[in-house]
This record gives sequence, C-alpha cells and structure tokens, in this order.
Amino acid sequence: MPPAPDPGFAPTMHIPTEEMDGPRASEMFGSTAFGSTILDGSLPHGAAGPSLLFDVCHVGVVLRAVLCVTLAVSAGCLFAAGGFASWLALAAIGMAVSLPAVVFWLVSACALKSQLQQLPLSGQWLAALALGALSGAFGWSLGLLTGLEFFDSRHTLAASVCGVLGSATIFQWLRLRAQARLPADTTAKLAELQSRIRPHFLFNTLNTALSLVRLDPARAEGVLEDLAELFRVALTNTGEATTLADEVELAQRYLAIEQIRFGSRLQVSWELDADAGAAKVPPLLLQPLVENAVRHGVEPAPDGGMIRVRTRVKLGRAELSIANTVPREPSRPGNGIALRNVRERLRLMHDVASQFDAHQDGKVFRVQIVVPL
Repeated sequence: MPPAPDPGFAPTMHIPTEEMDGPRASEMFGSTAFGSTILDGSLPHGAAGPSLLFDVCHVGVVLRAVLCVTLAVSAGCLFAAGGFASWLALAAIGMAVSLPAVVFWLVSACALKSQLQQLPLSGQWLAALALGALSGAFGWSLGLLTGLEFFDSRHTLAASVCGVLGSATIFQWLRLRAQARLPADTTAKLAELQSRIRPHFLFNTLNTALSLVRLDPARAEGVLEDLAELFRVALTNTGEATTLADEVELAQRYLAIEQIRFGSRLQVSWELDADAGAAKVPPLLLQPLVENAVRHGVEPAPDGGMIRVRTRVKLGRAELSIANTVPREPSRPGNGIALRNVRERLRLMHDVASQFDAHQDGKVFRVQIVVPL
C-alpha cells in the first residue's frame, strides 16, 4: 500500500499506471516542436544578441546603475570639497542632478527597447549616447528650476557631455552583461545538464518497453514515443530561454515513463495555472528537479512516495513548486549539481527578479522558484 499523502499534498490529477497507454499518453502530453540539435552546431559562446543590450527593465539593473552613479558622484565631490559638510552638500547637489538623469535614461531605454534592439550596433551606440546627452540636460534642467546659484544655464552643455560619458559607461556595461549571459562555462554546464539524464534510466525504460511488447504493445509504443520525445527535447538547442509550459510538458513525459516503472509506488499531483505557462525560464529547468524528486523521494522508499508540481501566478510573477515526500531511510546524498545549476541559470536570466529556494519541511522536500512574467 502506498503511504498516506502528506497534508500539504492535495492531488488534483493522479496518473495511475493502467491509464498510461500510448494513445492516452500522447493525448495527455501533446506534441513538441523541435529545432536543430546541439550535434548540428555549437551554442554561441559569449554571443550577445541585440535584444539583450537594452534589457534594462529589471530591478537588478536599475539598482546597480543607480548605485554606480551614486558612488561615482560621491567620489568626484571629494576633489572639490573642503570638509565633510562641504562634501555632503556637493554630493546632495550632484545626486539631485545625476539620479533623475540616470532614471530618465533607464526608463527611456526600457520604453524604447523594442525599437532600439532593431538597430545595428553602431546605431545602438549613437542612440545610447544621444539619450545620455538628453538625460544629462534633463537632470541639469531640474536643477535650474530650483533657482540655486550653483546651477547655471551656461553649464547645460557640460551636463550633456557628462550624460554622454555616463551613458557610454552604462551601455558598455550592458554589453558585457549581455555577453556574460552565455559564457563558455555556462554553455558547458547546460550541455552537461542536457546529457545528464541518467543512462540507467534509459536502460530501465527500454527494458520496461521490451517487457510490454508482447503483453501490451500499445503501452510499449507509448513508452517508446515518450522516451523519444524526452531525449529529442533534451538534445534540442532551445537557445537561451523556453516557456514554463514547455518545461512542464517535458517533466510530464519524464514522469509518465517513471510511472510505468514504479507503478502505484509513484503518485503524481499536478496543479497547473495556464497563465503561469508563459513565463520565460532557462531550458531544462524542471526535468532535473523532478528527476531528483524521483531519485531521492520515491526510489529509496519501499512504499514509494508522492510528487507534487504546482504552478500559479501571484503578484504578477509565476511561481513554481516541486515537492516530494522524504522516505524514513534517506537516500544516498547527492552532490547538488542540479540545484546549483538551476539556481545559477535563473540568476543569469532574471538576476534579482527571480527567487530560488530548496529546503526540507518535515517529511516533505520542496523546491520553490519565482520568475517574472
């Protein structure tokens, strides 16, 4: 008998073994479109597409830009200050000009992102510098409205030049940040993750299919179809991002195969919000997490266990939760490669706008991920 479900598990869809025939599995999981595989060409190392250069619509980018400008202005005021009080006054005046200017630059770049990303690199540089000059003049104009003697209309050109220099610095930083999105080591980690679907999982699946060939050919065909789709997706060059809906489909195919092997020992609950499926996530985000749940939560338990996958939209963000029961006798500890890989790739894609948490809560191990929509 399978163990009683944890109170935290309220299954909304259970997939029993006898329902996992080939036609039903194909109908349940749908189809997937595939591109060229990584065997046909290598992933771009350090390539930064135009769409990434003005990707400033993130809290992390705004905070870093504001902090950098604040530190630069504060340091520059040290050369003109005669003491702490003088430095504090000069820094306050500098902030009154520079912070509105940099915020104006970031908001404008975010609003014009779709148009700017269509330009060639030289055109993007010109647009960034022109926007910097306009931002510098904007910040200085706000200072002129205060009526303070420090602000003089004759220095508007100097403010524009400072805006150009600041814009060039920010834009170059954005270029380096875009190139860091797919560095060689990150690409290697993705390739490693794509190839880490365990070989014995393949052998177990093939043995399961062979045992079903005579007894239930339709189910054997369904298992092989799901296995083929799983490996085609795992080897597909999906690029920098995919959707959460596609990741859920891949995880469903994986668990459908494991369901055949474990039977009633594996209980699966899906609580899916269709609106959360549009969220952009790194490829192969969910499959290694559900694989960990099977390996450490179900496989070592004599009576099996339960896995719950839940997606929902909350406060304009997509939340993903993977929870599995923990057996009384813990499995052999893993090395945490999958968790670290997922955490790092989420940080590279969404910076501080994403959240990742993995912890054990009583008899349940949970992984919770939050990404922007």
